[in-house]
Amino acid sequence: MSPRQAAEIQQQLATRVVRQWSGTPVHLVAGADCAYSKDGTHSAAAVVVWDPDTHKVIESGTAFSEIRFPYIPGLLAFREAPALLKALERLNTRPQLLICDGHGIAHPRRFGLASHVGMLSGIPAIGCAKRRLWGTCVDPDSSRGSSSPLVERSEVIGMVLRTRSGVKPVFVSVGHLIDLPLAERIILSCTHRYRLPEPLRLAHRCAAEALEQEGGDSD
Repeated sequence: MSPRQAAEIQQQLATRVVRQWSGTPVHLVAGADCAYSKDGTHSAAAVVVWDPDTHKVIESGTAFSEIRFPYIPGLLAFREAPALLKALERLNTRPQLLICDGHGIAHPRRFGLASHVGMLSGIPAIGCAKRRLWGTCVDPDSSRGSSSPLVERSEVIGMVLRTRSGVKPVFVSVGHLIDLPLAERIILSCTHRYRLPEPLRLAHRCAAEALEQEGGDSD
């Protein structure tokens, strides 16, 4: 499909995003991320299921995909979602929550990667990105746990969250089937020694290792 058609799909699906939580306790959290080959033709997707109580990996799934969609800011899901969904299907354990390396509703059409994967999988999802894509904000205080709103035309579309003192913050937003305060708390509770939440950091490493084993070498 063309980039214009992809954007229209996002606009249509954005109206179906659910921004509230069912209330079910969370015992299994999964991180979802992709790594790209150096030539940019292939990717490896990884989903790592992690137990936040024991800090142990329960299971991981990987999938490989040929890149068929160009890199266009705001349309990342059309490059990564097919492989991420395939990796999810290969799990025997269904996570109760997904943390995606990308945005949810903190997006020009309110439908980023986390919303896309969350809606198609039916699993509640949070967007946790390293860089801002949309909206305006001020830096939170330098201490761990400090946050400031990410705003677009008076609407709060995410939070800028400091997960480690003195380290650059991450950008947290609702993907699907969750509310923003809970999303912020979960990201912080899953983050310990590093800037990124542990299941997402592990998924990044798993995707890179899978690509290297296939001979693609991660970019």
